[in-house]
Amino acid sequence: MAIDIKEVTNKKQFNAFLDLPYRLYKDHKFHVPPLRFDESATLNKAKNPAFDYCESKYWLAHKDGKVVGRIAGILNKAFVEKWKNKYLRFGWIDFENDIEIAKALIGKVEDWAKELGMTAVHGPLGFTDLDHEGMLIEGFDQLGTLASLYNHEYYPDMIQQLGYQKDTDWVEYRINLPQSIPENLEKIASVVQRRLGLTVIKAKKPKDILPYAKPIFDLINSEYSGLYGVTTLTDKQIAYYTKQYFGFMRTDFVSLILDKEGKLAAFAITMPSLSQALQKAKGKLLPFGVLHILKAMKKNDTVDFLMIAIRKDLQGKGVNALLMLEMAKSYIKNGVKYAETNHELEDNTKVQSIWKDFDAKQHKRRRCFIKHL
Repeated sequence: MAIDIKEVTNKKQFNAFLDLPYRLYKDHKFHVPPLRFDESATLNKAKNPAFDYCESKYWLAHKDGKVVGRIAGILNKAFVEKWKNKYLRFGWIDFENDIEIAKALIGKVEDWAKELGMTAVHGPLGFTDLDHEGMLIEGFDQLGTLASLYNHEYYPDMIQQLGYQKDTDWVEYRINLPQSIPENLEKIASVVQRRLGLTVIKAKKPKDILPYAKPIFDLINSEYSGLYGVTTLTDKQIAYYTKQYFGFMRTDFVSLILDKEGKLAAFAITMPSLSQALQKAKGKLLPFGVLHILKAMKKNDTVDFLMIAIRKDLQGKGVNALLMLEMAKSYIKNGVKYAETNHELEDNTKVQSIWKDFDAKQHKRRRCFIKHL
């Protein structure tokens, strides 16, 4: 039977768009379901401030009266202006194991791209660099994370059959953390802190971090600026992300470093892994999802690295050693044994150098595909 593609134009279709991955990956061993309310807010044009400069369309694929696929097309005008590339993004792509479904979905995004005068389609990407991005191409036997996508192994094969090729890759590492402070790390960190006049912030509650939220995002805007596809976060977006995430942090898993003038010099934001908790929650906070999440936040042997940045004038001066020392102290105190780096660009040697003194193994790779029209 033919594949029927319909644009999402009402609440019922929007809910079906959100529902598909929970069915497609039901009880999957390695897939980590996102929180449904979070997905809904991100895709909601009335809630997500990225829509100040983005446009989007969502489509569903039907076969035999059943939803069998979905895709989002995203026009990020800030990206087009900054990078001078007339590219349309695709994201939120899921489909059953049938290339005709993938072909029909991708075809809708390509048709829209041509209508807009775009020269290429690339993805999977979100509205911003803080959304999920990249299609898993290695590591299908590894547990996903809150910050990353998981997809079936047939996805990238079919995308390539449809004429898409590599534009860039992200890699991920799993780190076996030391159970005692490495002596050389402590020595280097001590020298760096004294020589540069750095101060480590010891936050006790999430509200203690709030005064540094804006400087953290300012550092993200400046230091992430040259990374693939990144656009500047607006003040409205910064306020949105601060309200959404900063009250939910484990402060002992956050490291903030100030320079001798009291300005933010570097930061690392990590949190206990929620992967297994989210699998148990199945995308819902109620009735018991919140309990699984709170339990994972309190006691966990694995952490996820979410964001890390060092101010450009302090890079290459050993500040990363001080960041890692503070993290190591907290991890040992809390019985943490492993860390997931989440995705980092394969050619981002600066961030990868942070793991050079640790027992780190690359275990996943994900890809942004592109097709020139």
